Amino acid sequence: MEKEEVSLPLGYNHQSSRKMDKEEVSPLPPPLPPLGFGRYQTRNHKKMDKEEVSPPPPPLPLFGYGRYQTRNHKKMDKEKVPPPPSPHPPLHSLPSSKPEVKPHPRPTGNPICPVSHPSQPHTLSLRSGRNTKFDCFSCRKHMSPLTYHNYHYYCKTCDMEFHHGCHTFPRKLTHPYHLQHPLTFTFRNNETGFLSDGNIDVSFSTTLSSYSNLPGSNKSDHNKFESTESDQCTWCGKYIQGNWFYHCPICNFCLDLSCSQQSVPLLLVAKPKSHHHPLVFYTRPLLTPCDACGLVNVLEPSYACFQCNYMVHQSCIDLPRVIKITRHEHRLHHTPYLRSTISPCRICYQPVDIKYGQYYCNRENCSYVVHSKCATHENIWDRKELEWEPEESDEIEDIMPFKKFGSDMIKHFSHDHLLKLETYDGARDAEKQCQACILPINSHDFYNCMECDFFLHEVCACLLRKLNHALHKHTLILDTSPQNHYDLINCSVCSRKSTGFMYRCSETDCRLLKDQVLQIDVRCILVLDYFTHESHEHPLFICTSSKGENKICCEGCKEICQQPYLQCTRCKFAMCYQCTTVPTEVCYKYDKHPLSLCYGEQADDMYWCEICEKEVNPADWFYTCNICCITIHLHCIFGNSVYMKPGLTFEYGFTSKVEVLRNSNSTRPLCVRCGNHCPGYSYYCHIGSYGQWTLKSVTCSLKCLEPYLY
Repeated sequence: MEKEEVSLPLGYNHQSSRKMDKEEVSPLPPPLPPLGFGRYQTRNHKKMDKEEVSPPPPPLPLFGYGRYQTRNHKKMDKEKVPPPPSPHPPLHSLPSSKPEVKPHPRPTGNPICPVSHPSQPHTLSLRSGRNTKFDCFSCRKHMSPLTYHNYHYYCKTCDMEFHHGCHTFPRKLTHPYHLQHPLTFTFRNNETGFLSDGNIDVSFSTTLSSYSNLPGSNKSDHNKFESTESDQCTWCGKYIQGNWFYHCPICNFCLDLSCSQQSVPLLLVAKPKSHHHPLVFYTRPLLTPCDACGLVNVLEPSYACFQCNYMVHQSCIDLPRVIKITRHEHRLHHTPYLRSTISPCRICYQPVDIKYGQYYCNRENCSYVVHSKCATHENIWDRKELEWEPEESDEIEDIMPFKKFGSDMIKHFSHDHLLKLETYDGARDAEKQCQACILPINSHDFYNCMECDFFLHEVCACLLRKLNHALHKHTLILDTSPQNHYDLINCSVCSRKSTGFMYRCSETDCRLLKDQVLQIDVRCILVLDYFTHESHEHPLFICTSSKGENKICCEGCKEICQQPYLQCTRCKFAMCYQCTTVPTEVCYKYDKHPLSLCYGEQADDMYWCEICEKEVNPADWFYTCNICCITIHLHCIFGNSVYMKPGLTFEYGFTSKVEVLRNSNSTRPLCVRCGNHCPGYSYYCHIGSYGQWTLKSVTCSLKCLEPYLY
C-alpha cells in the first residue's frame, strides 16, 4: 500500500515533513496550549527547540477530531487512522477564571406583551437563540446586554422581539395605572437632572443587580432628586430609586420600577365573591379605607363599584366567607359591617371599626371579632375555605390524656403504670423532675408512678393530646417520646433544647426554614395568647409579624427576637419566649425560703451571686430572697442543662453518642473543655469512636459539648 503523508493536527510543531511509515504513525499528538497559543514559536516566528517547548496545556475536547486527513485533504486509509483520542473533559469544565455559565431553563408560561393594551392583552412566544432576528424593541440592540439566556420573546400581534429581561422593561409601556398615555422608559442624569429616553444597556444591568428585592424596594436618598420635579413615584408617593423610571411627558406621571413590575390587574372583575355588582379597576391610589378590610394601602391596586360607592383592594375581593383559625374554637364568618361591638380584634388587640368588613363568630353569647387582614394572615389562617364544609364534631374522648381510676389515680397515655396524686415533700422529692417539662418537682401537687421513676406536674398531666394553639395555624399533636438525636430536640419557639414532651404539627407537609419540623415544648404551650406579665403593666399578646425582621429587642434578655415573641397592646414592650417562661419562684437547696424573680432595679449597691460569687447587674433579671438577702444569677440557679433529664442517651454527629448523667456534690467531675467542675444538676458524657478505640469525655454543658461536632 502506498504510503501517504499524514497531516498532524493544527498547532502541533512537527520536526520534519517527511512521509511517515505505518509504524511511525504516532498516537494523538499533545493537545493545544490554552488561550490562543496556536503554535510553539518565538516572537520572530522561528521554530522553537525541543527543550524550549513549554509544558503541555490542558487537553482539547472531543469535537474537532472527526476526520484525520492528509495535507492534500485526502481521507486516510483505515489502518493509517491513528487511534481515537482518550476522553477529554468538555470545554466548559477546563480551568478558567470565569465561573461556569449553565443554560437557564425555559419558562413554562408565556408573559403578556408589555406593548399591548391591558384591556386586550396578548402573550409573547418563545424563540430559540439569545439574539433577536431584528433589533430588540426595548434596548434596540441585536445582542442582549442583560442576560445570557438561550431564548428570547416574540410578539406575533405587534411584530416585535424582546430579549429575556428586556421584555420586563420595554421602551414604551401601557400600564393600567395610567391608561391615558403610554409611558416612556426614561433615564435621568443625577448631576444635571436632565431626562432622556433611556435604553437598556450594560449600566442598567449593573444598577438592576444592585437593586435588590425589586418588587418591594423603594428606598431612596431624598437629597438626590430634590432639584427635579419628577423625583417621586406618582402611584406610591415614594422617592424613586436609581436613574431609570417610567414617565409620561404630557401628564408628568412617574412610575418607579417597583410599581411597574407589579402584576397587571384586570380592568374588570365581572363576578366578584365579595360584592353583587361587577368591579371596575380604580386607576388611582386608594386613599380611603378599604370597605372589606378597613385599611389604607396606596401601594395595592383597588377596584370600585360606583353604583354602591364600594371600594376594595385587589387582595380583598376574594376574601373567604367562612374560615377557621386555631385561636378560636368556632368558625368565623366575614361580614361587611358589624351592628355593635365593644371587643377589640382578638389577634392584634387594636380597636375594630364596625363600618368595614370583619370576621366574627356567629355563635350566641360569643363576641369574638377579628380584623379581615389579621384573620387571613399567613401565620394565622391555613388557607382553607369552609363555606360548604360540614362542621367537625368535638370528640373529647380522643384528646383527653388520661383516664381516672378513683379519686387520686390516673392512667396516662404516655406511661404503662398507674400514677398517684401526691403532695410535694421537700425532703423526699427534692431531686425529682417532671417528665413533660423537665423542671424540678418543687411545689404543689404532682403525679407519682408507684413502680418506677416517672413524675408529672398536675398541670402537665392535664395537657391534651391534640389542641389548637395560637403559635401555629395547624392542629398540634402531643408527642411524649423524646428524639434520639441532638439536632432534633430544639423547640421551634424558644430555641431551647429539651428532652420533655413536644407538640408537633399534624400536617406532614408543614415545614419551617431548613426543612425543620415544627415542634413546641410544653412550657411555651402553657403561655396564654393574651395575659399580663409581672414585669409590665400592660397586657401582652402573641405577635404574628415576621420574626427577626422588625428588629424588636426583648426587654428581658436585651436581644433581638428571632423567634415568635409577645408584644404589648399599648406600647413597644416586647418579650421573647425564653424570658416569658422563666419561673417567677424557684426553690434553692441552701435556702428554706423560695427565691423570687426580680425584673431589674435601679440600685447603687453592688450585688453578688451566691453560687458563682461574681457581680450581679441590678438592671438584669435575677433571683433574690429578701428575707435572707441573697441574689443569684438566672443561669446559676438553673444551670446549663435544666431541660435535659438525666438517663437519656442521644446521638451526636455521625459517629458518637452522649449520655446525660445526674450530678451530685460528691461527684462534680471536671469538664474537659472549660476545666471547671460541673456545677449543674446534670452533666454530659461524650462517647466517640476513633477507629478501634472508644473514648469518653465529660463536659459540663451543651456549650462545651458543641465543639465535638467539628
